[in-house]
Amino acid sequence: MDTDKEVQPKGVFECQLCGLTAPYSYYGQKPPNTRSIVLLEESYVMKDPFTPDKDKFLILGSQCSLCTRRVCVGTECSLFYSKRFCLPCVKKNLEEFPLEIQDDLDKKKSH
Repeated sequence: MDTDKEVQPKGVFECQLCGLTAPYSYYGQKPPNTRSIVLLEESYVMKDPFTPDKDKFLILGSQCSLCTRRVCVGTECSLFYSKRFCLPCVKKNLEEFPLEIQDDLDKKKSH
């Protein structure tokens, strides 16, 4: 019965840019049932629905470290560079990021 409680959703994560919604079961840096995994950011996490292995999980998203918007990890919504940044904040502060990231964003624009 304890395992049922572990997978009960805590709430619903919603990306404030693309509208992706998914139930999350944990928010933080140390997902339950993982051995020694510590995430680099406070993240919204759900148990991986594609495997019965309770150690597997999916990271749905996090908060932008500048504007605190909830954003998914999709490349159209955010990027992680030591911290999570939503793409609108990245574009506003593009000159603050390394040239490699600036070049990657330029390539995305051209496609």
